[in-house]
Amino acid sequence: MHDHRRLGRELGLFDTDPLIGSGLPYWLPDGATVRHALEEYVRDAERRAGYRHVYSPVLGKRELYEISGHWSHYSDDMFPPMDLGGEQVVLRPSLCPHHALIFRSRPRSHRELPLRMAELGGMYRSELSGVLGGLTRVRAIQLNDAHVFCTLEQVAGEARAALGMIRRAYEALGIVPSRYRLSLPGPGGKYVDAPGMWRRSTGLLTEALEASGLPYEAVEGEAAFYGPKIDVQVRDGAGRESTLSTVQVDFHQPERFDLRYVGADGARHRPVMVHRSVIGSVERAVAHLVEHHGGAFPAWLAPTQLVALPVSAAELPSATALVDRCHAAGLRAEVAAPDQGTLGARIRAARLAPYQAVIGPREATAGQVSVRLRDGRRLPPLPVEDVLAGIGALVAAHSVALWAEDAGTAVGRSAG
Repeated sequence: MHDHRRLGRELGLFDTDPLIGSGLPYWLPDGATVRHALEEYVRDAERRAGYRHVYSPVLGKRELYEISGHWSHYSDDMFPPMDLGGEQVVLRPSLCPHHALIFRSRPRSHRELPLRMAELGGMYRSELSGVLGGLTRVRAIQLNDAHVFCTLEQVAGEARAALGMIRRAYEALGIVPSRYRLSLPGPGGKYVDAPGMWRRSTGLLTEALEASGLPYEAVEGEAAFYGPKIDVQVRDGAGRESTLSTVQVDFHQPERFDLRYVGADGARHRPVMVHRSVIGSVERAVAHLVEHHGGAFPAWLAPTQLVALPVSAAELPSATALVDRCHAAGLRAEVAAPDQGTLGARIRAARLAPYQAVIGPREATAGQVSVRLRDGRRLPPLPVEDVLAGIGALVAAHSVALWAEDAGTAVGRSAG
């Protein structure tokens, strides 16, 4: 069983410092590389699915969260307000109120719907110090968030499309959900008191799950305060379950912010908000990936994709030239020079890299490389251009396969 807190530090992905504070990890270069690759994957997937990206501030006036309902239902998890120029501002606990304001910033027509708005943005939770740990429970969160503003008739289809995006992302990441949970309200005053709204929202999410052919379990007490959710659950090596991805239906905030669009009949109508996160928070996603893969990430996500291993100093120029060609092709590569140890020691040190390119006198003379795959297989000496083309195709397709011959249809299935 891998513990991401230990392994993440050993691999130089992230760390913490008491002067920064608990629940506020910082990302080291290799961790930042993984994070960047993950963020670029999801941004590209969203663009392909018709989402438009925005940026919004991490602060908002207290009044904003009073209108959204966060202040009355969620303030225990928010940081205290800060006095600023006679106003009180708050570090946001969620991105949805900002996106609601962006929607209402100008008149909207039914022709614009569904309007899909996405942002990978910061939000902040005042977590108790006793529950903080590694990347899974933090106080500063980078969330892959999106909100679809649509008509009532479009809701189930948008929720179903979001579930499809999540499924494809999990295939590319090489992970499998443990279950799909339909999260419903429970007893107590935590939830918005609107029984009809809850029934309608729950029916739409149930429709999306059943149309997608996904088995699910309904669980009370796990809903957001404003609506039910589909939570995509994953398990770590110890069997602990957590939520990675979500799809939510929200009638509450469109009403609170008085969101409107002009319908085909010329009248003003209320849109529905579908909240959707493909990978959830970047922090929790990376924590799960570290534990699931033990640091041996899919090639497209690996901090270093290829390590060039010259057998002796004589082949060092060829190894350096190979790394330069990798960089030019958009691949992440580095040289493990002979002064770093024996060839065997350098191969062991590079064991998590998907590709280890050994260059001896014969390969250097012929302009070839002998590639060792991370799973122990060895490819015959191949021309450099063939190696780079093969790796580049798999990386571009976000495939979990290491080489084309074992990829099958994985390249096409994991693309996008």
